[in-house]
Amino acid sequence: MKKLFYFPFVLLTMKTMAQLQYPVTQREGVTEDYFGTRVADPYRWLEDDNSAVTKAWVKAQNKVTDAYLSGIPYREKIKQRLESLWNYPKFGAPFKKGDYYYFYKNDGLQNQAVLYRTKDLNGSPEVFIDPNTLSSEGIAALSSLSFTKDGKLCAYSVSKAGSDWSEIFVMNAATKTLLADKINWTKFGGVAWKGNEGFYYSAYDEPDEKSKLSKKNEFQKVFYHRLGTSQKEDEIVYQDKMHPLRYFGIGLTEDQRFLILNVTEGTSGSELWYRDLTNAAQKDFALLVKGFDTESSVIENKGDLLLVNTNYQAPNYRVVAIDPKQPARENWKTVIPEQKEALQDVGTAGDNLFASYLKDASSKIIQYDFSGRKIRNIALPGIGTAAGFGADKEDKTFFYTYSSFAVPPTIYQYDIASGTSAIYRKTALQLKTEDLVTEQVFFRSKDGARVPMFLTYKKGLKKDGNNPVLLYGYGGFNIPMTPGFSVSNAFFVEQGGIYAVVNLRGGSEYGEAWHKAGMLLNKQNVFNDFIAAAEYLIAEKYTNKGKTAIRGGSNGGLLVGAVMTQRPDLFKVAIPQVGVLDMLRFQKFTVGWGWTVEYGSADSAAYFSYLYGYSPYHNLKKGVSYPATLITTGDHDDRVVPAHSFKFAARLQEYHQGPNPVLIRIETNAGHGAGKPTSKVIEEAADIWAFTMYNLGMKFKE
Repeated sequence: MKKLFYFPFVLLTMKTMAQLQYPVTQREGVTEDYFGTRVADPYRWLEDDNSAVTKAWVKAQNKVTDAYLSGIPYREKIKQRLESLWNYPKFGAPFKKGDYYYFYKNDGLQNQAVLYRTKDLNGSPEVFIDPNTLSSEGIAALSSLSFTKDGKLCAYSVSKAGSDWSEIFVMNAATKTLLADKINWTKFGGVAWKGNEGFYYSAYDEPDEKSKLSKKNEFQKVFYHRLGTSQKEDEIVYQDKMHPLRYFGIGLTEDQRFLILNVTEGTSGSELWYRDLTNAAQKDFALLVKGFDTESSVIENKGDLLLVNTNYQAPNYRVVAIDPKQPARENWKTVIPEQKEALQDVGTAGDNLFASYLKDASSKIIQYDFSGRKIRNIALPGIGTAAGFGADKEDKTFFYTYSSFAVPPTIYQYDIASGTSAIYRKTALQLKTEDLVTEQVFFRSKDGARVPMFLTYKKGLKKDGNNPVLLYGYGGFNIPMTPGFSVSNAFFVEQGGIYAVVNLRGGSEYGEAWHKAGMLLNKQNVFNDFIAAAEYLIAEKYTNKGKTAIRGGSNGGLLVGAVMTQRPDLFKVAIPQVGVLDMLRFQKFTVGWGWTVEYGSADSAAYFSYLYGYSPYHNLKKGVSYPATLITTGDHDDRVVPAHSFKFAARLQEYHQGPNPVLIRIETNAGHGAGKPTSKVIEEAADIWAFTMYNLGMKFKE
């Protein structure tokens, strides 16, 4: 049982740190009792992002931050260089729907990529959807896209200002005209077309306007929308009135026989239900895979059987065939056995399966037939990430993309029958990528675990202990950190830095065992891995403490917040972005409840003490000299609400003693990161690199 205590508020006096005057931040006497432990939360009032006082605080903080950044002599030069590097055509891999090939393209500095199409791959493309026309500020972005099987109709989702909320629109693909159909209040999902008559989707009830960016999301439902009708007429296909905090994903097999319902109680663990639409007697969903102790997903059907990717009795995952009429686990038939590498995904194309594995965090692709017979390993250019292995059953070819830290995206056309890959399009950059080198190293964490790390730097690097390093990590939610090209990171390398990516526990690089080793009561392993990575780079003479910066976003923001509070002496610069920084209250906002399967919850005595022990907001200490810190967030972030960053910044400015600046940068009309316009991305990157380089003592190289 928890109790709240309120005391008269006091004011934190304005103080000066190395000529910086931070805004006066009100402290209130809020204390909460967690199972006998009283925890002060003096900045809880900052959770109300609609209040006038919070908005005034945001404005005051941004004013101080901008003044500091404006004083960095090469800030504008960094921005100009980034704009120059960013200004090149960026293409997505083509995909075929109906008579057309579709692909995304950004000319260079367009705020949003444009969707084009062409009937002939060598012909002149036409614009199909240009999201840049939907907002003068470039803050409207396409968040999902789905065509009917024949390509005649298209449903697409639009999100604005970085919010997870989206609207679904329907277009006649032949004429490129919008239909009257429109769906509101969807999150984390697109549509599943049933023929050309209508589609399935999941959505929430209309939220309160004031709290739509912060209130806990509950009672998601699955609907069927028939074209030509209004949303209020849509049929509820599935709802669960007993479990308000469950997510529901809906999809159809390619032949549209099986309707698949994927149910989750958070970011890990799933339950699968199905309806055989050819069986008129089956009116309701039937259980296929019981939840929620394993992770399973339907790949496709093979006649009466469903092929499922699962980690049941296979922490590295395997593919099994399940007869829906006899779905008990003892009746499952293994199609692709578990391998020593972790299976990440299985795509289908041309009546084949394409299994994507990770070998030490690098892509390995194997082609199988539907019976599980191995056809071939697909040859890739090197250590990197390959994605896009999927197409329709009748297709003979498809396109995939390959990239690495030092290799910009290259698009290949793959012939399914012969197994040959041919370069379709290379990326042209204003950067000498041949000067970039990537090496993979391995180090031991505190408990002896062997952890991989990628290092990218310019040729000729000297290991003299004086190189500036940016250490990046995530470490959670079964998400791997694989090699990928970034213009922004390449800029830092161009300036003489080392960009280091650590494959922390908590990700999926080595399967579910690696994930579990960094979740719940094992979360400290993730922080230990990151600390050990920094210590390794120092010991191996890549860098030193005064030249080491750390950066991470979302769960990675938690990572940065935790390690900078645990080892403030080890890092010179810290950049926690859109971070989960209050581990006692994250579950009370929007979709934060879904992360309790990863973190645990302070509402439970079993987890409270552990979370309290590493929660960044609660583990800041008075009188400590913390690294130079730039916290970043967005005012429309409705995934990790900005209150996390607000409260952390307020307490950091109160407790910090030392010459390093501790600032917060709050972006307006921006959310968690997805859909952010190019102009805002470049501005943010310029500020982060200016702050990082200046505090690492780097000079700008023309």
